[in-house]
Amino acid sequence: MGHRKTSAPRHGSLGVRPRKRAEDLTPRVKSWPEKSWIDLLVEKYGEEASKKGITAKPVLLAYPVYKAGMTHALVVEDRPNTPFTGKERFTPITVLDAPPVVVIGLRTYTRDYTGALKPLGEVWTSPVDAVIKAVEDFYGSNPLWSLKPEGVVRKYLSGLRKVNHGLVKPDPSGEFGFKFVAESSEEDVKKVLSGDIVDIRAIVTTIPVLAGFGKKKCEILEVKIHGSSIEERLKYASSIWGKYITPFDVFVEGQYVDVIGVTKGHGFQGVIKRFGVKELPRWHKHRKGSRKVGARSPAFTYSMSEVPQPGQMGFHRRTEYNKRIIRIGRNGYEATVKGGFLHYGLVYGPYILVKGSLIGPPKRLLVLRHPIRPNLKFIPLSAPQVVYLSLESKQGA
Repeated sequence: MGHRKTSAPRHGSLGVRPRKRAEDLTPRVKSWPEKSWIDLLVEKYGEEASKKGITAKPVLLAYPVYKAGMTHALVVEDRPNTPFTGKERFTPITVLDAPPVVVIGLRTYTRDYTGALKPLGEVWTSPVDAVIKAVEDFYGSNPLWSLKPEGVVRKYLSGLRKVNHGLVKPDPSGEFGFKFVAESSEEDVKKVLSGDIVDIRAIVTTIPVLAGFGKKKCEILEVKIHGSSIEERLKYASSIWGKYITPFDVFVEGQYVDVIGVTKGHGFQGVIKRFGVKELPRWHKHRKGSRKVGARSPAFTYSMSEVPQPGQMGFHRRTEYNKRIIRIGRNGYEATVKGGFLHYGLVYGPYILVKGSLIGPPKRLLVLRHPIRPNLKFIPLSAPQVVYLSLESKQGA
């Protein structure tokens, strides 16, 4: 070791081992919060929250979005007891494209003899009418949008078939060229939505045709429905089954969310870039040891190696906690920079502005979830004031 210090803190968290590639670009939400953000607002503010139309109600706990790009804004700081409270601050902003999603299925759960959740059954319904209505409500009046509702449905069903062949079958003589064939009977609906139910989830699909980068293959996610009682959740699930959901139905402006997704991939990298370990000096007798990991022994069978080594860097499934929503908008042109976002394009419909940067490259699907470990010292009732939002071109950035 020479004159180098005899001890050093280890590099790289062992909690995210193994650092391997994500299995799927569509992340599965593994944990759900016990309380939604709306519950936290009602508990803290009570009547003040109800005056703003915020009342305790069943709600989906997550929503899928696409990362479009970044810009910046001047935002009035509303956090108390900071040096910048009440002042305008330069704030980096991530723009998320949030097209409506369709609830095509419901899945109920019961408990087995060990107390673990066990699927009780699932029911499906056709999403065609919901997709047509979503296009008419949010994209019909957009002068930049040229695709008709029938064309959106045709591409949507084609993309849904690529994900699950059992839901959609070709129908050359039909209006859309494909047909949704997984319709559940009334008898199945009664069987699945009754009995000893302890949890209910919504099976939602994205409509990527409505995004700004022309993707066709849909994503299917299972989202937990939160509510005070199982009867309320079943009633809410029946009301949204076969209909579209927007970010306005899931989130409140100013709230915090957790962001789940797959990070940007960097391929195979060395030990210094991958873990940030110190590079030893190179001189006549030490040049062969530069950028090397050193001794790995002793090695034990079936044990995880704690020594930093070269390997895959990035393209990992990760969760970012407590990112704040600054604004939820209806018309994407309000947040689209001149010339469109690099590597993405234009945002046509609903969008979400989040403070700070988020994981993943443009076009990456991210899942926004109600915070599972929120900061209870600061639960804002409303969003901060946005004084200026930069829409200047990023082409030269």
